[in-house]
Amino acid sequence: MTETTREALRAAALAYHAEPAPGKLEVRATKPLANGRDLARAYSPGVAEASLEIAGDETAAARYTTRGNLVGVVTNGSAVLGLGDIGPLAAKPVMEGKAVLFKKFAGIDCFDVELDARDPEELARIVCAMEPTFGAINLEDIKAPDCFVVERICRERMNIPVFHDDQHGTAIVVGAAATNALRVAGKRFEDIKVVSTGGGAAGIACLNMLLKLGVKRENVWLCDIHGLVHAGREVDMNPEKAAFAQESDKRTLSEVIEGADLFLGLSGPKVLTPGDVARMAGPPILFALANPVPEIMPEEARAVAPDAIIATGRSDYPNQVNNVLCFPFIFRGALDAGATEINDAMQIACIEGIAEIARQTTSAETAAAYRGEALTFGRDYLIPKPFDPRLSGVVATAVAKAAMESGVAARPIADLDAYKRGLEASVFRSALLMRPVFEAAATAQRRIVFAEGEDERVLRAAQAILEETTETPILIGRPEVIARRAERYGLEIRPGRDLEIVNPENDPRYRDYWQTYHELMARRGVTPDIARAIMRTNTTAIGAVMVQRGEADSLICGTFGEYRWHLNYVTQVLGRDGYRPHGALSLMILEDGPLFIADTHVHAEPAPEQIAEVAVGAARHVRRFGLTPNVALCSQSQFGAMAEGTGARLREALARLDAQEADFAYEGEMNIDAALDPELRARVFPENRMQGAANVLVFAHADAASGVRNILKMRAGGLEVGPILMGMGNRAHIVTPAITARGLLNMAAIAGTPVAHYG
Repeated sequence: MTETTREALRAAALAYHAEPAPGKLEVRATKPLANGRDLARAYSPGVAEASLEIAGDETAAARYTTRGNLVGVVTNGSAVLGLGDIGPLAAKPVMEGKAVLFKKFAGIDCFDVELDARDPEELARIVCAMEPTFGAINLEDIKAPDCFVVERICRERMNIPVFHDDQHGTAIVVGAAATNALRVAGKRFEDIKVVSTGGGAAGIACLNMLLKLGVKRENVWLCDIHGLVHAGREVDMNPEKAAFAQESDKRTLSEVIEGADLFLGLSGPKVLTPGDVARMAGPPILFALANPVPEIMPEEARAVAPDAIIATGRSDYPNQVNNVLCFPFIFRGALDAGATEINDAMQIACIEGIAEIARQTTSAETAAAYRGEALTFGRDYLIPKPFDPRLSGVVATAVAKAAMESGVAARPIADLDAYKRGLEASVFRSALLMRPVFEAAATAQRRIVFAEGEDERVLRAAQAILEETTETPILIGRPEVIARRAERYGLEIRPGRDLEIVNPENDPRYRDYWQTYHELMARRGVTPDIARAIMRTNTTAIGAVMVQRGEADSLICGTFGEYRWHLNYVTQVLGRDGYRPHGALSLMILEDGPLFIADTHVHAEPAPEQIAEVAVGAARHVRRFGLTPNVALCSQSQFGAMAEGTGARLREALARLDAQEADFAYEGEMNIDAALDPELRARVFPENRMQGAANVLVFAHADAASGVRNILKMRAGGLEVGPILMGMGNRAHIVTPAITARGLLNMAAIAGTPVAHYG
């Protein structure tokens, strides 16, 4: 790295911390404080009621205050990772960063607390005095052996979880990586020889964890800067190191590495040589975790041991041992169960949960976040990535369950399955809203054909469909390409075994398909030659023909290409027997709730009767999600303010809805702000017949609907489910190129629900 590059990175990092507001955290109110009534409840006199409840029952603090979701990240800055003893004030940016990770990955609120206390007993006394404030304490970056003293005292005196992440967080992730490394190597904990460098907090904790997992103490050889920790040694010793002292006349790392199965490095750069690796038992397992330069570089190790299984602390190599895989989720489970401590059972449950995720098929969201990396379980994928969304549900639930089973849960969780679903819903924002749709889809076994079957997102969605639903995915694509890509992406699905494949280049049904298409289109200028060509090249048309012939129940297309191009072929083939596209409906999942937008794609400038159809169809689909439709017809015009333009068409659509006595709440025409703000709407038009904020916005121009949809998605963080094609009896849905694999799974659930369930 050049000096110029280094300076540019430094400037960028400082700007990140300084702008637009100093630091990485802020405190936000979770309750309204807009008037005197709110003030009287938030503070005097109303606050006294909450205080009296807690005075009578301390457990009520978890209900009436933030304590049950509040962690204190505490340090004295004596051993900041990579920076050393920089003191408490300089450690504050690091602690703020830790707090951000808690919030990002587990939704846990944090206060970072930097204490000017060098004496470990004094530091422990201060931490213990903060117990009324926090639901748990995360000790961080405290030097060894002081950290052992501080944690011991705090755990003895405090009735909330106290967890020194540098020790136990590292140990848990190392335990998960070791569990899977041994599985890959075909070895067992009880049989392996472990050689470790580094007698600090993390190193000792990792060795103790390996003992709990089955490693025999006599098979552990600990070295530090002074050489082997051996019986009778007096230099730089403490009780934690002494527990691993060996009766041996060997003194150096090179002497004890012979025949070792696992090297565990938590020391410094280039401590292990290629010659040392060559003397290890094969395949050698190397956890070289020093940062930024590991004990041995992976390429150096592989030069002498190509089959080596390697983990580092760096993000630019496979198998990064990163504490963020552990601490947010072990605290999440501990807080939710009201655990009084984080015990061995909870830590081992965390290990098992992390290791299990890596052995499963990689989630689509993780693959998207780490595009280009091989995420298939094996020597280069022993532990999941930090942004794997499954960590929250799997690990936190396992930890909460272990807390309950080991008797330290003060607030046992009655329904762990429901708890896990809630955690997943907080990560997959569509999960909660989609649950009624998935439940309805589970009552039927429908065949869903995907037009773009070779696309990675489709393949991942197909894997998820087989795992999570009763539907049967059918993929249009070349079998050899699908098989090759599924293997590359670490998916278990294979053509012929798990999936029905329609091969446009060579399918025995080709003659039947082109003849069907020709029969449908013969009087629309389509010759047999054109029909043959389309059935060889147009996967959307092929999928539509399959649905028309009854070989599939619904088609999903549109992962690439223009929406109306796909709509043309869907309408040609399936727009018969009373079916025709009424409009496209997008569900936008926002922080403050769901909002449906229509018509985003089908009609550029819909006529009044088409607008009324869109409103009726949208209301029907809203009910599929277990919601009550509240439909606003939106325009630049406000309740008759403009005689022409979209307002006129919306007023006529309103009259049509009135005439047919629509069975849902609707009103219009109005501006978007009036639709979403009931108080504003009441001021503008006191006699309006809609209660509360609208949850469906129907527009008289596709440009407006599509624009609102995209702004909500790109600038308001909205997550889209859809577009849902209305009017086609659930026989086809056209998505957009921006859709994710999770989005395709959601659309498959919508397509997998027979019309009778919601019609």
